[in-house]
Amino acid sequence: MKFTITKEAFLEGLQQVQHVVSTRTTLPILSNVLLEADGDKLRLTTTDLDVGVTGQVDAKVERAGATTIPARRLAGIVRELPSSEVSVEVDSKDAASIRSGPSYFKILGLARDEFPPLATFEDAKEYKIDQKVLKDALKITSYSISTDETRYVLNGIFCSFKGGSLTLVATDGRRLAMVEHDIEFPESQEIEVIVPTKAVSELQRLLGDEGEVKISISDSQIAFGLNDNLLVSKLIEGNYPNYRQVIPEETKERIVLDRETFLSTVNRISLLANEKSNSVKFVFGEDQIDVTANSPDVGEASETMTVAYKGAQFSIAFNPDFLMAPLRNLDTDEVYLDLIDEMSPGVIKTEGSFLYVLMPMRVSQ
Repeated sequence: MKFTITKEAFLEGLQQVQHVVSTRTTLPILSNVLLEADGDKLRLTTTDLDVGVTGQVDAKVERAGATTIPARRLAGIVRELPSSEVSVEVDSKDAASIRSGPSYFKILGLARDEFPPLATFEDAKEYKIDQKVLKDALKITSYSISTDETRYVLNGIFCSFKGGSLTLVATDGRRLAMVEHDIEFPESQEIEVIVPTKAVSELQRLLGDEGEVKISISDSQIAFGLNDNLLVSKLIEGNYPNYRQVIPEETKERIVLDRETFLSTVNRISLLANEKSNSVKFVFGEDQIDVTANSPDVGEASETMTVAYKGAQFSIAFNPDFLMAPLRNLDTDEVYLDLIDEMSPGVIKTEGSFLYVLMPMRVSQ
């Protein structure tokens, strides 16, 4: 195999795929990137057996072929090369010679036959959605994915293709983020799956603001095809909990809030939240909210926000990090805070189809 490529294109290709490479692997081949040169393209593939990603970049191929090379080491070398043009030649023993300007490197690779192939999707269900729509939907839900490995079905995003819409849900048991989008697909294509966290993170890296993403779903795998990339992942097996039952059917009070003002107020006050209980208290009175936090060892903070509120006076406390997460990731000017009472979940909504349920915290008066 022999090809020449620009340093920039080579690095871009490697950066698209190297995050999947596992640093702790018992199989040496899983530390490698599969390089396939053919025509005027160089295709790069990595996998950790759960998630795999393929991308391609332009290259001038003199002799077609394939090999695998340690991914992180190759990326480190390419990043430091002195010249923009890079030539790569691989011999019959999978040793790669890399030349760029006055620099020369030789890296020992492994045969491509050892590299595990990515799953294929012959009889898969297929859907198409705008990249920006999916990118925004993941941004406003994925922070709620659980990191508790004992509840593995929550370690991903629940994706429901039903009734002409795609619903994305993430929850860790203390908060839940959900968004819905209308997309067209036949009734026979209805399905519900759980996409693991690692695949979600990789997908967010690859998604852009233009073009479509093609989603293919088989019995145990999902693939996302976009731009010149393909991301393949195993699905999480198991039943996702009935998330609809934690969404309050009706609420008593709705407070309209300027998202950025509310976010910066909570952020300031949370600086003096008690590290152990980590809660910020909200006292609702006529046309105002008093936001307070105190920590016996450190001190206290309070700030009053002017809002349109005419309901009964009451107080509720939330974990400030959980409260700020949707406010940071949404881009609407206004949000609605829907409340029932001190002990019931609060709900943040927007004009669109986004919804965020947050359990309150018990606080001593």
